[in-house]
Amino acid sequence: WIGILVLYTVHKGQFNCPGGGLLHSYLLGLIILLASIICALSALVYISMQGTISNPGPRKSLPKILYTRLLLYFPEFIWAVVGAVWVSDNSVQCEKTVINGVIGTVIASWIIIIFTVIGVVIVFDPLGGKKTFYLPDGVSRNLESSQSGQLLYNVKSSATRVWEKRIRLLCCCIVQDDDHRVAFTSIAELFRNYFSDTDLVPSDIAAGLILLHQEQDKMENCPKEPEEVLCHSPSSLVTDDLDVELENAAHYMLFAAAAYGWPYYVYTNPYTALCKLNGDCCRNRPTDSDITGSDRHNFHFGSILKITGLQYRDFIHISFHNKIYEIPFFVALDHKKEAIVVAVRGTLSFEDILTDLSADCEDLTLEEVLENGFVHKGITQAANYIYRKLINDGILNQAFTIAPEYKLVIVGHSLGGGTASILAIMLRNSFPTLRCYAFSPPGGLLSKSLADYTKHFIVSVIVGKDLVARLSMPNMEDLKRRIVRIVANCNRPKYQILLRGCWYEVFGGDPDDFPTELDGRNQDALSQPLLAEESLMVHRSPSYNALEEEPHLNSPPQYPHLYLPGKIIHVVEECSSRRLCSSDIKYTARWSNETVFSSILISPKMITDHMPDVVLKALNSLSQERGSCLSC
Repeated sequence: WIGILVLYTVHKGQFNCPGGGLLHSYLLGLIILLASIICALSALVYISMQGTISNPGPRKSLPKILYTRLLLYFPEFIWAVVGAVWVSDNSVQCEKTVINGVIGTVIASWIIIIFTVIGVVIVFDPLGGKKTFYLPDGVSRNLESSQSGQLLYNVKSSATRVWEKRIRLLCCCIVQDDDHRVAFTSIAELFRNYFSDTDLVPSDIAAGLILLHQEQDKMENCPKEPEEVLCHSPSSLVTDDLDVELENAAHYMLFAAAAYGWPYYVYTNPYTALCKLNGDCCRNRPTDSDITGSDRHNFHFGSILKITGLQYRDFIHISFHNKIYEIPFFVALDHKKEAIVVAVRGTLSFEDILTDLSADCEDLTLEEVLENGFVHKGITQAANYIYRKLINDGILNQAFTIAPEYKLVIVGHSLGGGTASILAIMLRNSFPTLRCYAFSPPGGLLSKSLADYTKHFIVSVIVGKDLVARLSMPNMEDLKRRIVRIVANCNRPKYQILLRGCWYEVFGGDPDDFPTELDGRNQDALSQPLLAEESLMVHRSPSYNALEEEPHLNSPPQYPHLYLPGKIIHVVEECSSRRLCSSDIKYTARWSNETVFSSILISPKMITDHMPDVVLKALNSLSQERGSCLSC
C-alpha cells in the first residue's frame, strides 16, 4: 500500500499518456481498496487479542469483521483482473517506471490472492457447525430418535471422508493400491475419533504445549523425596548386566542406523559423505549378496558398508523395497559378536508414515505362548512381511548354513525397532537364543502380557524425553485433556502466552506462573466456555471411552493400553545448563519400566532425542565412559 501510494504521488501529473486515465483510476481504486483491507485486518488483529482462549466473549464481533474481510476479496480479485488486462494492453504508452511499478503491483496482488486461497483451503473445516452436534459415541445411546441417530452416523461418515481426502491429498505423489485405500480409511477414522470432540485451532495447541512445558519444568525443579532417589540405586548384579547390555546396544545401534542408508550417512557427514560415496557408486554390485529394490548409483549399499565397517561378503540379503507395510531391511554376518544380524529400517518415506499411523489393534496368534495379546496393526503387518522373506525365501537358512554357530540378533530404530520386536516374538520359538535390540520403538506396540513375555529376549533403549517412545492412543488422549484443561483455565490472552513461551524456549529463565481463569471464581463466570472443554470434561472421546467400558462380546477395544517391548534402558542427559549445554554432554543410564513412559513429556528435545544419531552418540558416550572406568 505504501509503495503504490508513493508511485501514485510521484507520478500524479504524468497520467496524460495513452491509457493513463485507466491507470489513474486503477491506482486510486487500489489505494482505497488496500486501505480498507488494512483497516479490516487491523480490526481482526485487535479483536483477536481480546479475552482468553476459553473466554471468547470479548471476541464476539470477530465473525462480522471476518465476513467483511471476505467480502473485500471480490473487489480485490476484480481489481487484480483489471490490472492484468491493463498491463497486457499494448496500446498503453506511459512512462516505463510507471508501467513496471504497476506490473509489480499486479504480480504481488495475484500472489497474495493465491496464497490466501491456499491457506483457506488448508485450514477450512468442511464440517462447520456439524461439529457441535458430533459428540462421542456414548451420546448416541441417549438419542431416542432414529433420525437423530442417522444424523450422527452421517456426521461421522462426513468427518471420516474429510480426513480421508486430506490424507489422499498429502500422499498424492505415491502410487495408491488397495492396501493404501484400506490404510487411508483406517487412519482417517483414527483422526476423526481423536479430533471429534475438540474445538482447538493450531495456535491453541501451541499455547497449551507451552503452558504444559512450563508446568512440567516447575514440577521437575521441585526437590525429590529421599525414597524416590533411593529406588534408583541398583544392585551390583543389575549394574553389571546394564554395562553388558549398553556395550551390546552401542554396537548394534550401528546396524540399526546403517539401515537408513545414504540419507543417514549424508546427514551425519554433510561435508564428506558425497565425496566418499562417489568412489563406490561406480563399482559393480557384489554377486554373492542378494539385493532387491532400487538403489541407484549404489549409494544405499555404499553407505551401509561405510557405517557398519563390514565387507561385501558379510551381507546375506539386502532389501531396499519399500511399500506400505513392507519396509527395507538387511541380513549380515557380524563376526565381532558372532551374530547373524537382521537390521530393520525406521521411518523414512510416506509409506512408512502410513504404516506408523495404521494404529488399530489386532490379535497376535502365537503357538505355545499361554497369553496372546494385542499388537499395533501396521507394524505387525510389516513384521509379517519380513518374517515371510526370512523364512519362506530361505534367507535365515542360508545365513546359518554359512555360520551355524552364530546367534540371531534383530535390531531396528523407531518403526524398525517396533517391527524388530514383533519379528523377534514371531521367531522366538524357532530360535530360542534370539536377542532383539529395539532403539526408540513406538510406545503403543504390545499389550501387557506380550510386553512381559518379551522381557526375556528384548532390550529397548530410550533416550531422554523421546516423544515416539511415549506415543500411544491413551497417552495422546491424556495429552489432549491436559492441553484443553490448561488452556481453558489460563486467564492470559493467547498472544501473551505465545510470546512469553517463545522467550522461555529460546532464552530460558524461570517458568511463568500463569494464573488460571477459575482461581477464586465459579465456572459460570466464563461467558462462553470452550466446546472442547465441555465435551472432554463431561463426555470422553470414543477412543478413550473404549478403555474404560466393558468389552462388548469379549472383543478388544479399538485402542487399548499398549506398552514398550522388553526390558527398558532409559538414557538421560546430564547437564548443568538446561539449554546451553557444553559440547561434552554426559549421560546416565538405568533400568526403567513401562509406567515411566505412560505420559508424553513436553520438551524442545522431545523430537531430537528420537533421532538415530543422538541415540548412537549417547550409547557410544556411555560405552566409552564405562569402558574407561573398567580399565581404571
